[in-house]
Amino acid sequence: MHMVIYALVEESTHDDALATGKTVFDRLVGADPHASAVFDYHVTFDEEDTSVAGKARWGELPTAAPVDSDDGQDLLERGWEATKEEFKRNLERVREALDELSDEEIMRDEDLARHAFHQVGAYDGPTIFLYTEHGTGIRHRGQLDRLLEESEELWIVPADVHF
Repeated sequence: MHMVIYALVEESTHDDALATGKTVFDRLVGADPHASAVFDYHVTFDEEDTSVAGKARWGELPTAAPVDSDDGQDLLERGWEATKEEFKRNLERVREALDELSDEEIMRDEDLARHAFHQVGAYDGPTIFLYTEHGTGIRHRGQLDRLLEESEELWIVPADVHF
C-alpha cells in the first residue's frame, strides 16, 4: 500500500530541505545502517522516473515548502489530519474490542484487535504521517506545536512511501 508522509526539517533553502527530507525518508526505509525499516521504499516528488509512485500516483505536490507558506500549511494540515483520523479509527477499533471481545479473544487477535492496539501505540509507520528531521514520528498536537514554535526555518517535504 502507498501513502504520503511528510518530514518537517529545519533548513535555510529548498534544496537543503529536500536533501534533509530524503535523509529522513532513507532512515524510515532502512537505508541508513543504524535504522530499521518502517516502510519498504520512498519516492519524493522531484523524481520523474517512476510510473507507480510519487507524482504518478498522487499528482503534483511541492517537492519542499516552507511551513509558513500556503503550500506548506496545506501539506502540514494534510499530514496532521491524516494522523488524527488514523488514530481515531484505530482507537474506535480498540474500544469495540474491549467492549465486545473476551480477554482470550483479544489475546488470539480476534478481529485484529491486538493489531489495533499496536497501531494506537505506534511511534512510526502507516498510522503516522508527520516526522521530525530525526525520523521520529509526531504523535500528538503538543509535540507538533512545540516543533512549530521552536523552529525558525521549518520546511515540509512530502514523500510517497510503500508499506
